[in-house]
Amino acid sequence: MNQDKNLQILGIARKAGLIAVGGDAVGDATRMGKAKLVFSATDASESASRRARMNAQAGGAIYVTVPYAKFELGNITGRGSPGTVAILDAGLAAGFLKGLVEKEPEKYGGAAEKLAEEARNLTEKRKHTSRRTAK
Repeated sequence: MNQDKNLQILGIARKAGLIAVGGDAVGDATRMGKAKLVFSATDASESASRRARMNAQAGGAIYVTVPYAKFELGNITGRGSPGTVAILDAGLAAGFLKGLVEKEPEKYGGAAEKLAEEARNLTEKRKHTSRRTAK
């Protein structure tokens, strides 16, 4: 099966325990500041999408609508057919968005650049912290 690269990244995030699936879990992740990317399926209800967008904004996460249906997200996450999902790792979220940019650069480019910058900043911060603790 030639699975979409983005769905593979989402599967990796799921196996690593770095996703929140469904409205309540996404809301909790954004309130705790853990969510880096929040997205809605193309066929998510308007109220679910609005709630996800507001949660992302309140939690400082990026929000996008992705070109996947709920059943596709459910197949990868193993959780029914969720309308919303959050990725909790900046690097995985940046990789996920990078794949979307390849398909639709005008729609996802700005969000991908912002997340890539956040991932770089976190990497630098970790390097700096590990150098201090190694001394």
